[in-house]
This record gives sequence, C-alpha cells and structure tokens, in this order.
Amino acid sequence: MTEPRDPVWAAIASKRAIRRFADRPLEPDHLERILQAGRHSGSSKNLQRWTFIVVSDRQRLEALSKIGPWAGHLAGAAVGIALVTPDPRGALDPRGDGAPLSIMWDLGRAAQNMVLAAWELGIGSVPATVYEHDLARELLGYPDDQHCEYVLSFGYPADPSDLTRPPKAGGRRDLDEMVREEGW
Repeated sequence: MTEPRDPVWAAIASKRAIRRFADRPLEPDHLERILQAGRHSGSSKNLQRWTFIVVSDRQRLEALSKIGPWAGHLAGAAVGIALVTPDPRGALDPRGDGAPLSIMWDLGRAAQNMVLAAWELGIGSVPATVYEHDLARELLGYPDDQHCEYVLSFGYPADPSDLTRPPKAGGRRDLDEMVREEGW
C-alpha cells in the first residue's frame, strides 16, 4: 500500500515521544499555536469541557515531575500543560453524578492536536499520567469538581536528531493483527 504524501500524514507517521528537552523556553507564538490546536479540537456537543493549565516555572515543573512514576520528564520540559476536565470518575456512580466518560475521548483529541501542532514546529512532547492526584491538585490548584489525569511535557528536543529518527523496528503491531471486519 502506498502511503499518502501530505503534511498531516507526515506528522502522524513521524511523531516520536521526546523525553529529553533543551534548556530553553518555548517561543511565545509556538506555545500559543499549541494551545490554539487544543482549543480547536472537536468535542462532544461542542461543550469544550477542558481547561489547560500552562506551567513554565522550573520549580513547579520539578514538583510536577513527582505526580507519577514516569513523569520525570516534566522536570526538564520548557512547558507542562495539565489537561483538566470535570471529574469523569463520577460517571460510573449509580447516581449519575459526574461528567460523562466521553470527556476523556474529547481530551484525547485535544491532546493529539496539541502534540501534532508542536511536532510541526520542531517541539517534542510526551504525556505523563497522574498517579498522585492530591499532589497534582495541590500544585495546580484546580477545584474539587475538576480532575487531571494527564500532563503533557513540551520542549525543543535536547537532541535535534530525535525529530528525524526512524521508528524503532517492531514498534507498531501490523494492521491485520488489530482489525476485524464486520465483527470480532
């Protein structure tokens, strides 16, 4: 199969997780473009139930790197963007309190827009999953009815060749391993 040659596909196919960042701030217009990409994402009923908390203070990024066992990259990022939504965990409550689980789908779409916009600008990124929710809430100050499951790290790569490195062999399952037609 011949793959399309267009900028969207190129960004999707070439995107790599970047965990080591150069010690330099993001250009303000680059940060704005990343945030605009998240803002322009589609969402269920166009409710846009998200807040992006931008963190660039070095001490706060260092503290945020403790929110989970694999969040250490936040300490070296130029910017961390916390993705905050109404709490979807309440959707599983029999009383029906809380945001619908579709909010996580919406948030994933916004996050992917942000990381692809960053990649186009030569900015690397990687997500951190929040395990220490009380610490995240303390550091970011969001209200009790809000929830933060992910924080994205952004920065110019410490090694610029990371922007063009080929994918690791065996890194993606074959399509025929994951696609079923007309049912399982």
